[in-house]
Amino acid sequence: MNKPQESCRIIYDYGRNIARWVCLKLGYDADAISDGQAFGFAIGSQLIGGLIYHNIREGRDLWWTIYTTDKRWCCKRILQAIFGLAFDVYKVRRISILVRCDNISCLKLIEHLGFKREGVLRAYDDSGADSYIYGILQSENLWKGKNK
Repeated sequence: MNKPQESCRIIYDYGRNIARWVCLKLGYDADAISDGQAFGFAIGSQLIGGLIYHNIREGRDLWWTIYTTDKRWCCKRILQAIFGLAFDVYKVRRISILVRCDNISCLKLIEHLGFKREGVLRAYDDSGADSYIYGILQSENLWKGKNK
């Protein structure tokens, strides 16, 4: 008989440890994203990812920075929670995300989540790589809860 698989849970980042972990994994300076809120994704005691909401302009927009090591974080329940926080709590009209053009797995994921490619920043990354800007509007949100 197979052991039941543990489900992913969301952890609030009280001490900014998750935000620092995400920035470290992405090669960013953690102080560059100092104005945000972060949440971790965990299975059991293992941190498998983190999401930082930053550059938050309540009622207008916010940016996401995300890093994961395991695709099991990406389930309907988690997606409803993270999109719900942005659109229902912060009441933003849009979420923006920046992705390196060579990060094919991330590009596939965010397009599946409903983000639309809006532009390219040439030689934007510290390494000189190009990055795409993606956005999703509240009206395009595929991950509304049952009562929305």
